[in-house]
Amino acid sequence: MARTLAVIGGGVIGLSIARRAALDGWTVQLHSTTEHGASWVAGGMLAPHSEGWPGEERLLQLGLESLRLWHSGFLDGMPPEVVTARESLVVAVDRADAADLRTVAEWLAGQGHPVELTTAARDVEPLLAQGIRHGFLATTELAVDNRAVVDALAAQCAQLSVRRAGRVDDLSDVDADAVVIANGIDAPRLWPDLPIRPVKGEVLRLRWRKGCMPVPHRVVRARVHGRPVYLVPRRDGVVVGATQYEHGRDTAPVVSGVRDLLDDACAVMPALGEYELAETAAGLRPMTPDGVPIVERLDDRTLVAAGHGRNGFLLAPWTAERIAAELEVSVGAK
Repeated sequence: MARTLAVIGGGVIGLSIARRAALDGWTVQLHSTTEHGASWVAGGMLAPHSEGWPGEERLLQLGLESLRLWHSGFLDGMPPEVVTARESLVVAVDRADAADLRTVAEWLAGQGHPVELTTAARDVEPLLAQGIRHGFLATTELAVDNRAVVDALAAQCAQLSVRRAGRVDDLSDVDADAVVIANGIDAPRLWPDLPIRPVKGEVLRLRWRKGCMPVPHRVVRARVHGRPVYLVPRRDGVVVGATQYEHGRDTAPVVSGVRDLLDDACAVMPALGEYELAETAAGLRPMTPDGVPIVERLDDRTLVAAGHGRNGFLLAPWTAERIAAELEVSVGAK
């Protein structure tokens, strides 16, 4: 008789787990709501080098491992256009930002993952503002269209006969051999001891208009007077993000956050000022105290895959593999 698995959460993490389990022969039921969560708002950067910061060695290790999985099979069966960029350029706007950039580059080199420093960033990306010179390239990083990936994973799950079901309010209501809690900021509602909190982030979508400068071909990340900003290519424009602050479960974009993102984006790439402001949105990242996701067994039947913070898309393949291995060892052996 087939083993049954309930996956609670319909974002990139839950879908990735459901797909992998179905491929492994589980009968899978995916529980989700009709509301769009953090996966729908995300920038879609797969960027362990350019997201890295001293003290986050474990997160760097996980990110690099998961990036290899993106390159070596996770995208199989998805439309090629889900990948929107194939390298990242990290730049600094002023001297203090350049010092931070060198700190990250030296730390990465110390971890055995050197990056290519440059003092001619505009030769790499001509659309950068004239005063920007310092940067480094992360040539193995990717960016994906987050919404296209979610749609592709959902379609693959449907082809694998993953059944859809509604929201779960109590684990005792779930009839399955194993349960994976993968519903982001809502995970503590099902398992109250999980140290996961919501962190708000505003994200903008700018649409290219006729007569504007072209969309960049790579991700551009920058520090602008100490504030991080990223510009992620899409087929029809650029995603700009992201603010980061705690404000409960509020998902309303606010003027100050949108203003800062637009100011910083145009400080890095002035031509974006002519693009259409097509969408403003805010999502809630599920953060843990140390920034490392919680992917582990909770009891004989229940596992958790939550708390991925800003790295949900990057870590989705690693998470699916980790849960698959735990299911096979701890459940499949019974």
